[in-house]
Amino acid sequence: MKVFVVGANGKIGKHLVDLLKDSQEHSVRAMIRKEEQRKQFEKNGIESTVVSLTGTVEEIVNAAKGCDAIVFTAGSGGSTGAEQTLLIDLDGAVKTIEAAENLGINRFIMVSAFQANNRENWNEAIKPYYVAKHYADRALLQSDLIYTIIRPGGLVNEPGTGKVTAAEALERGPISREDVAQTILASLTEENTYKRSFDLISGETAIPEALREI
Repeated sequence: MKVFVVGANGKIGKHLVDLLKDSQEHSVRAMIRKEEQRKQFEKNGIESTVVSLTGTVEEIVNAAKGCDAIVFTAGSGGSTGAEQTLLIDLDGAVKTIEAAENLGINRFIMVSAFQANNRENWNEAIKPYYVAKHYADRALLQSDLIYTIIRPGGLVNEPGTGKVTAAEALERGPISREDVAQTILASLTEENTYKRSFDLISGETAIPEALREI
């Protein structure tokens, strides 16, 4: 597959782009939002395109042409305020879903938030973020796309272990961003993740096996 990574300059996105670049099965096109970010990607031999999620669906469509799958791992960040959260994490995600539908790109992986599907478990301190993730996920669930929604726990920058716990409902725990990226990569072609959503934390089960056992 040629995989279109939205949010490629983010911490999970960078891990994923590197994994895809080194993969024998897949290739990658990185969607970034600033021209100055392009140099580093091109230096590493990674195809990139500059598009803003606050732009139009058509701009995303043009950027993603020729790809076979889309991964949405963009985020407005924790300090940008509710307005940017609404524009990026909700509307930006929905625009990307619409772009996939317009292009006939059926495979779509969404990086969501831990227990975003369950209002009772939302973190009150960042409630607008959870609202955005919840309704972006709903838009994907209501689409005809072959989706996977991954809801990672507390994100840490420690090296990945390649071992996780994945299930539709878990107690909160940490997960390295590298292991999230490895899980996205494995999910692309793991049919047991098709039209499924799950929480993800560190664990004792190798990623491929964990995905087969969801």
